[in-house]
Order: sequence, then structure tokens, then C-alpha cells
Amino acid sequence: MPPELIEEGKYSYLVAGEGRPLIVLHGLMGALSNFGGVVEYFSKEGFQVIIPQLPIYDLPLIKTNVKSIAKFVHGFMEFKGFEKASFMGNSLGGHVALVYALQHKDRVDQLILTGSSGLYEKAFGDTFPRREDKEYVRVKTQDVFYDPAIATDELVDDVFETINNRGKLIRILAIAKSAIRHNMAADVPKILSQTCLIWGKQDGVTPPEVAEEFNRLLPNSDLYWIDKCGHAPMMEHPDEFNRILHAWFKEKAG
Repeated sequence: MPPELIEEGKYSYLVAGEGRPLIVLHGLMGALSNFGGVVEYFSKEGFQVIIPQLPIYDLPLIKTNVKSIAKFVHGFMEFKGFEKASFMGNSLGGHVALVYALQHKDRVDQLILTGSSGLYEKAFGDTFPRREDKEYVRVKTQDVFYDPAIATDELVDDVFETINNRGKLIRILAIAKSAIRHNMAADVPKILSQTCLIWGKQDGVTPPEVAEEFNRLLPNSDLYWIDKCGHAPMMEHPDEFNRILHAWFKEKAG
């Protein structure tokens, strides 16, 4: 069954499958569809896969930060009645998952981080220069991936529309700065959840040394690499990403 978009109160989310809850947290400009391969695969492997739409563009500007989004995730957990869940996060979503795991250790089963911020990420700067130049936006979007073909016309159009919306742009910059300020190097060793790190060897946003540092700091982590892959392994190499994660789940269950 394809994922179904549910709208309940202030929450919008995709859901597919039945079983253990796996909550997927998207990145700063990441769409829910970025995890299509994850949803299709793991919804058939004993998981209920849920992707909430994070309130990146909806929070008051003063509360547009990583901690507020983690608070939103906790509200979603309470709303859905989940006592415990596994969390997957890409980029900003991984950072939010780490903050949540630090604040609510008893509510987190396992963590899956891919291209996560929280230690170091390539800064956006104070603005998007030439944001009205679509070809410039295309090149910057392609830079996120190893294979530039992943940056489809549709994806470029979405990024272009987002960064040329003043309200959205202000919040993107606010959250990006919040993520950079909120370095978790001192906090990450306190997170004891089993953690699977899946990283692109050519990630230029959160480079390989970030993955190695997460692996060193997280007490119960395992690190896996995907070659010829940038910042979003679940998009560029969905089959390999799912294979690695499925094997990791089986190993930990055993």
C-alpha cells in the first residue's frame, strides 16, 4: 500500500505499513518524498513508517530553531500515543533526532543518521547569493549529490521557489544558524541508543570526517559508507541504503 498523507490537527504526515514505529525526520529543504525508497521497503518489513512534516516554515521566527522542532516531534509522539520509536534523520532531521534522543532517552529505540548535522555542516552563510538565478540554484542543488542527475528539474524548481519566498528564506537561515550554533559534541556521548550511521563518501555538506566523529562519540554506533554518494544516501542509492539498514536491524535483533 502506498504511503497515505494524513492531516490531523496541526500535524501532517505520511504513513505506511504496520509494526514497530519508525519516525523519519526530513532535512531543512528535504521533501517527504526523499524517503520514498525507505517507506516502500521498510513498510513491508515489520515497520510502520511515519514521516511528519516538520514545522520549518510555520514556527514564530523567535522559535525557529532545532530545539523547537524537537519539541514538536515530542508533541507528535504524544499525539500518536507512541511510547517508543526508532528515529531516522537526514541532515537537519538527524540533528533533531539527536536532540530528541538526548531529552527523551526512554522514548528512543534505535537511531539511524545519514548526513546528519549536529557537529559540523557546511554553512549557508547569511544569504543565498544569486537566489533569483535558477541556473545558479541548479548548480548549488546538484552540489548536494554525487550524481547531479538526482537534482531533477522538479527538485530545482522546489528549491528555487522556497528560497525566493522571503518568509521561508528567513526561517531557513534562522534554523541553519541555530544548527551551527547548537554543536552537540559534548552531548552526543550521553546518547546510548543503538545508532546506525550511513554516510556518503563524497558528502560535501557533512563531510566524511563528521561521520567518523559521530562514530567516535556515540557509544553504541556503527558506521557504514556508500561510495559515489553525497549528502542524501537514501535518495542516491536507495537499494544499498535499505540493504545496509536491514542487515543492521537484523544484526541488532540477533
